Amino acid sequence: MADKLHFSLVSPARELFSGDVDHVIAPGSDGEFGVLVNHAPFMTTLKNGVVRVEDNGETTMRLFVRGGFADVTPAGLTILAEEAVNLDSVSVESVQKEYDEAHRALLAEGKDANPALEEQVSYLEDLKAALVN
Repeated sequence: MADKLHFSLVSPARELFSGDVDHVIAPGSDGEFGVLVNHAPFMTTLKNGVVRVEDNGETTMRLFVRGGFADVTPAGLTILAEEAVNLDSVSVESVQKEYDEAHRALLAEGKDANPALEEQVSYLEDLKAALVN
């Protein structure tokens, strides 16, 4: 019997992580949940938020996901995210700049004119909050 959880996080762009860890905490649509080795199988949707990977009692990685699905099987946990970024690889300043540009574009188009742009602005707000906290 394995004493580690196999965890993979994949986005359309690439696989961000695949390996054995102690614990993963993810932002489920119905609330945050944690997965350990030998967890009961389930599948759920994810909301924008931080996936925390823990090993030896410490958080070793923080990944921000934009929605997606989490699938827990006897083989481990797989997260299929619509978009994902390692929080160590982005800065508050770069996210703020992208947010400012998207927000200006949204204001120029008018509220409810571009749902995709509204979603992007919301995502960037959530990402910036995750970086600050």
